[in-house]
Amino acid sequence: MIVDCAIYRDGHRTDGPEDFSDALGEARAEGGFVWIGLHEPSPEEFDLVTEEFGLHPLAVEDALKAHQRPKLEVYEDSLFAVLKPVVYEPESDAVSTGELMIFLGDAFVVVVRHGEGTPLGAVRQRLEHEPELLGKGPTSVLYAIADAAVDHYLDVAAELQNDLEELEAEVFSPDGGGSRHTASRIYNFKRQILEFRRATGPLAPPLARLAGTGAFGAAVPFVNDKARPFFRDVSDHLARVNESVEGLDRLVSDILSAHLAQTSVRQNDDMRKISAWAAMAAVPTMVAGVYGMNFEHMPELRWVWGYPAVIALMAGLEVLLFRLFKRRGWL
Repeated sequence: MIVDCAIYRDGHRTDGPEDFSDALGEARAEGGFVWIGLHEPSPEEFDLVTEEFGLHPLAVEDALKAHQRPKLEVYEDSLFAVLKPVVYEPESDAVSTGELMIFLGDAFVVVVRHGEGTPLGAVRQRLEHEPELLGKGPTSVLYAIADAAVDHYLDVAAELQNDLEELEAEVFSPDGGGSRHTASRIYNFKRQILEFRRATGPLAPPLARLAGTGAFGAAVPFVNDKARPFFRDVSDHLARVNESVEGLDRLVSDILSAHLAQTSVRQNDDMRKISAWAAMAAVPTMVAGVYGMNFEHMPELRWVWGYPAVIALMAGLEVLLFRLFKRRGWL
């Protein structure tokens, strides 16, 4: 499904031809580039795009099947990049990811979107209001999409941090830590952070390559060298995101360990209380059992004060045990 198709020249939009197969030739003739956006196209719908733009079959296969890791691959006639935008729903503590497949050529950009995530319409509108940036060619589209995706990562990381602080307060509250659902909530939160990390972690090397930092000093084909500072800025933002994700993962692991420790301590307290009450119940049971044996010769069996004495003995032992267990904190 083609969402939008337009030709950009000198940073300004001109409507593309009705048949987008002519768009690439028109863009090259005018010194501009064509930008086509598609949403979950079928193989039949994408065949014409593949044929007209000469896309590599391996990249086309990845774009159609989706479920790819963030990456950057260079082919003979195009550059292929994969990004995973993230959506976080605080009500259900659920992190979901979409996928953006970007084909970048000398005079074209083809973006294939799977699932939800970064609204490309907003990215396109932003660029169309910045003709100076858009005038840098297809590289500006790749930068704008990456920048929007990473900036949204920062928002999601902040929301996760807020929700994790609420979960932490619940775990360490007097009553909240004992909820039977607390452990499952913590574990589910950890799974969401893992899903978030799958989107942000693998993206670091591709952005470093586009920025030309570290070991990735060589120029990337189809990418304007003047765009390196822009990609370096996006890479810095991504580094902050990855640091936040690492911190969230460590903190949620510590919270889970603390919750398990609290549960263990609470169970030990319960067992001590049960043991104390069982010991207190055992004393009168033992005395009553002795005097219930029906032997003829027993001490004080025929004594008038025998029964009150035995009752007083059992009561005294109960009071003694109660005070002993209370002093030790078992009751």
